[in-house]
Amino acid sequence: MHSRLKKILAYKQKEVEALKKRWADTAGSRVPAPVRDFKGAIGSRDGMNVIAEIKFASPSAGRIRQPGDPVPIGRIYEDAGAAAISFITDKRFFGGDLEQLPALKKAVFLPILRKDFILDPCQVTETFVYGADAVLLIAGILAQGRLRELLNITKDLGMTALTEVHDGHDLERAIEAGADMIGINNRDLNAFSVDPGNTFALAPLVPGDRVLVSESGISSAEDIRKLKKIGVDAVLVGTALMKSRDPGEKVKELVKAGKTEKG
Repeated sequence: MHSRLKKILAYKQKEVEALKKRWADTAGSRVPAPVRDFKGAIGSRDGMNVIAEIKFASPSAGRIRQPGDPVPIGRIYEDAGAAAISFITDKRFFGGDLEQLPALKKAVFLPILRKDFILDPCQVTETFVYGADAVLLIAGILAQGRLRELLNITKDLGMTALTEVHDGHDLERAIEAGADMIGINNRDLNAFSVDPGNTFALAPLVPGDRVLVSESGISSAEDIRKLKKIGVDAVLVGTALMKSRDPGEKVKELVKAGKTEKG
């Protein structure tokens, strides 16, 4: 495991312990917003579904965009034709803020995926209470029993889980645990390098009844066309959008490329 990831997970575990201590006092103070259908939004086979990500920084790229209010960005993504929004809520390493998620949910009609390092059931419940419609579960950082547990809790709450895998072993574990949405991460969390070919290697192994998402390293219309040809249902794009001078036009470019390949 890469030293960056070890550092992130060690800090996240401390956050989890703090959350457990205060959860009983804070959980009842929020009324969850109705859950939107994330799987339905990105599972359509009509074109390529773009999950547009709001990400202000990352350990590998550093600062991507000045941290700020995610609402204007979310509205731009929605107006440009994105199928869903991904919001990274980790504050220390990615510049996100979970406290901003409820306002984002109110400002757009699209379903919202909470991306973070989810390790414990209390974080899934927290995700629901703050209004997210889906949660990212990273197979490579979770024991098999915990992955299955978190998938079940997510389902019981009416949300969707996007289960992220990087290799064949992760994929087998995700399928065994009952994941119905598979996200193939082209970023190797052990080396933090990106290889878009990873999706092409693993996609044929994903059962046809699962929603398939490709994550990381996607930036062009050509990427979209290639991924559509191998049966990818959706792409999660963050850095290419957040670095763009016109994120809305970039979303439109990717959405249009997917539609040219339909049928």
